Amino acid sequence: MDLNSSPSNNTIAVNGTIPVASTFASATAPMENPLPAKGSGDRKPIALWPGMYHSPVTTALWEARGQIFERLLDPPRDAPPQSELLTRTPSQSRTSILYNFSSDFVLREQYRDPWNEVRIGKLLEDLDALAGTISVKHCSDEASTTRPLIVVTASVDKIVLKKPISVNVDLKIVGSVIWVGHSSIEIQLEVTQSNEEGKDSDSVALTANFIFVARDSKTGKAAPVNRLSPETAQEKVLFEQAEARSNLRKRKRGGEKKEFENGEKNRLKALLAEGRIFCDMPALADRDSILLKDTSLENALICQPQQRNIHGRIFGGFLMHRAFELAFSTAYAFAGLVPYFLEVDHVDFLRPVDVGDFLRLKSCVLYTEVHDPDQPLINVEVVAHVTRPELRSSEVSNTFYFSFTVRPEAKVTKNGFKLRNVVPATEEEARRILERIDADNLNEFFRT
Repeated sequence: MDLNSSPSNNTIAVNGTIPVASTFASATAPMENPLPAKGSGDRKPIALWPGMYHSPVTTALWEARGQIFERLLDPPRDAPPQSELLTRTPSQSRTSILYNFSSDFVLREQYRDPWNEVRIGKLLEDLDALAGTISVKHCSDEASTTRPLIVVTASVDKIVLKKPISVNVDLKIVGSVIWVGHSSIEIQLEVTQSNEEGKDSDSVALTANFIFVARDSKTGKAAPVNRLSPETAQEKVLFEQAEARSNLRKRKRGGEKKEFENGEKNRLKALLAEGRIFCDMPALADRDSILLKDTSLENALICQPQQRNIHGRIFGGFLMHRAFELAFSTAYAFAGLVPYFLEVDHVDFLRPVDVGDFLRLKSCVLYTEVHDPDQPLINVEVVAHVTRPELRSSEVSNTFYFSFTVRPEAKVTKNGFKLRNVVPATEEEARRILERIDADNLNEFFRT
């Protein structure tokens, strides 16, 4: 289905491509093109709705889905829940967005990083925004008489960068629902781009899988979502793979820790041996190693209203963006050369983050891998803590795991480059390292 838009009609069909434009003009003239009000009072213009200050993609998605999101901002009072679940196909939720980097100079500058590639942190925000739009559309019954569901990011299964993403060539993101459970929805996104000359057909540059959960907007409890009926052979394969991942996550939550505690004493002892030399006999410590705590960085922020989503909570993509920037800086300071992002492993959003929360992000290099000299790996952990000084409390909101290597062009400039080995000083640090190594090995097993 083609997208249709005109100056007098801001409603855009669900399927097709949503063009992304720079937000420079809307930032200078935020009062243009307001949506008409429903009921009493004037509706705020789209440019002032929640999420408008994040990225050009968020702006485009709000405009494209204006009628759906308007109901979420102003839900019918005392409306009943959806009484009958619908059956939808992946093609009904499939949505794509197009970055016209080749022709929009301002948009290109908004996304450019120092190496003339797309800023990955900003792209992570956009992926979450698009996945959220797709999940809302799947859950909607498009009836004005029922109350809409609250759909929030539960986890990110994995985000993998397959090739560098240039900021000079048009970019496209395509996503759709590939699996649903009782109240869970998995969305798969693919970022595609041709080569710099634009001669070859588009190839996949990045893949991402997001899991959202639906909640009743009145009770806050888990709510059933519309069914999914895959049609093509590929859609059926994706559904089965997502089902397998869901079952694996349930099994891991059930018994992984007990098995780890009973069978890893020798590995813990070996990991701690070098760390204890650092602590007890630092003059004799291995000069090619470093204590985990000495790789740490930290930043803190107060979460602002401009960073909230339509439900009033802090936008998940914003959290990923900030975590990525800290992880990148940690890898940079550790390696001494410009890092190159490879992937984000599974992320669980354990606790919602609210406007006004004091958020502390703490990072460290968990471990390195140097068996492949052409692609040494730096594995960075970022933990987000919601801190409440008045209550003397601090709770983990998210834990992010990023993998980086070193840019080849940077490595060439430093002959004899070698990554240091990271060693723990405490048993708790050793356990975190082993859990991460085991999780990465398990992921590699399923990929092969």
